[in-house]
Amino acid sequence: MTNEYDVIVIGAGTGGYVAAIRAAQLGLKTAVVEKQKALGGTCLLWGCIPTKALLEHAHALKVVQNAKEWGVTVGGALPAASQVGIDMVQVQARKDRIVGGLTKGVEFLFKKNKIDWIKGTARLTGRGGVEVFEGETQTLTATKEIVVATGSTPRSVPGITIDHTRIITSDEAIHLKEVPKSLVIMGSGAVGVEFASIFRSFGSDVTIIELLPRLVPVEDDAVSAELAKSFRKKGITAYTGAKVTAARASATAVDVEVTLGDGSTTQISADYLLVATGRGPVTTGLDAERLGLEIDKGYLKVDTLYRTNVPGISAIGDVITMGGPHPQLAHVSSAEGILVAERIAGHQISPINYDHVPGCTYCDPEIGSVGLTEREAVARGFEVVVGTFPFGVLGRAKMAGETDGFVKIVADKRYDEVLGVHMIGSRSTELVAEATVALRLESTVDDLIRTIHAHPTMAEAVGEAAHATHGAAIHS
Repeated sequence: MTNEYDVIVIGAGTGGYVAAIRAAQLGLKTAVVEKQKALGGTCLLWGCIPTKALLEHAHALKVVQNAKEWGVTVGGALPAASQVGIDMVQVQARKDRIVGGLTKGVEFLFKKNKIDWIKGTARLTGRGGVEVFEGETQTLTATKEIVVATGSTPRSVPGITIDHTRIITSDEAIHLKEVPKSLVIMGSGAVGVEFASIFRSFGSDVTIIELLPRLVPVEDDAVSAELAKSFRKKGITAYTGAKVTAARASATAVDVEVTLGDGSTTQISADYLLVATGRGPVTTGLDAERLGLEIDKGYLKVDTLYRTNVPGISAIGDVITMGGPHPQLAHVSSAEGILVAERIAGHQISPINYDHVPGCTYCDPEIGSVGLTEREAVARGFEVVVGTFPFGVLGRAKMAGETDGFVKIVADKRYDEVLGVHMIGSRSTELVAEATVALRLESTVDDLIRTIHAHPTMAEAVGEAAHATHGAAIHS
């Protein structure tokens, strides 16, 4: 049986399902091919949502552990921190309810927008054709465009074999039914530091191994230094400029060999080794090579409007490259999905400015950033001026007991344009939205200074950092 559509999207992650919804809104008959039992892709099923749900539990635990300081009584007594624990069965059940509710929400949106969900594995056949395998084979045809949005999957490094039992990825880490006594984490990107925060809060001994010289290496240097200081205070051990050279798993533990920056080696035994060294593209089974799709290190190569070199086939999200690094972020995939759908529908569109993509890392303390780091701005030839303001000065931070961190603004001295904003501290993943709008509108530092920030709020730190950039912070 052949089913004809205007648009066929392969993959129902945050790029694919958003592209499909926008295409349907614009009057295009749309189908989505997805082999998983639920819609939402990595972000909703294994990534952003379940991980952040666990982080919210970690935050709740921290508040309860400090109940005495807050004057909170339970059953007529002030609980000691040592009497407060975490029930992972309950935590996992609540996390699963959140994920389940959101996946049902995506299903509802498909029905509302009359999008067909074709369950199975897709193979590109050429000339707008897609074969879908699940039991029997279905043949679909896209008269306008096929959009590949197959996403990414955790990957390891040479010499380290993931057994999914003791040497695990984030896919397994989000489902742990007990708090490990000890955990070694390879990699200090967003995934690594978020799980470090989760399990250290739950009571695990956590060690991070990072190959590069600093934690969260994509962030501004000052943010990396602040996170390292905060992690030391929490008792998280971090080795930077270090490499895991071997990992041997037994039934109950994993022995990890680490080569340190000075060339010496150390052995660490832990309950689990979490491999958080990045993600690779999912193209297996698509037959992309046979169709002549241009591929670069496994990624599908696209232009700035997400067209591949084969007419009628586009690609978005974690599976693509534009010839350089491409941010593997859910909100980026969604923005690309909307742009592609509007292009297919004949709308006038403009390429995304990737310098204006916000990054959010939900470790404790949180990190929010957008635009150029100080190092990047200097490398691009700007005459850079910076301003920094600490959260700890603010009344709202003191009320919340969340005084770590700061906001840092990177600006061009010649034109006063804001080039980047980087923050670490409570609510940074929310506060970065103001900075993102500022960059989108090509704001100057003076624009931020003249923008009235409500008091008492954490957002005051953004305004104060702007004042500091001009050498005139009011409260510091």
